[in-house]
Amino acid sequence: MEVNKELREKIFNIINDQLSEESPPEVKIAYQRLTKEGFVDIQSRQLIGQCVLVELYEMIKTNRPFDLERYKRNLKSLPRKPDL
Repeated sequence: MEVNKELREKIFNIINDQLSEESPPEVKIAYQRLTKEGFVDIQSRQLIGQCVLVELYEMIKTNRPFDLERYKRNLKSLPRKPDL
């Protein structure tokens, strides 16, 4: 599968903003947990990015707002694949 570099960059920007602002705090908690479990920086960000992507996809697909509670649940369950 070809990587859409522009989309990847935008998702990583979202993650960087959430980490620096600690909002929601679950992003930083997930990042720290994943790195303690042995994932390197880029792997941790990619896993978190999957959760961001699920929310973006669902927003577009269902025309609903960002589901913060599902996002937090998915972050908490990483490295397991996020639920839709």
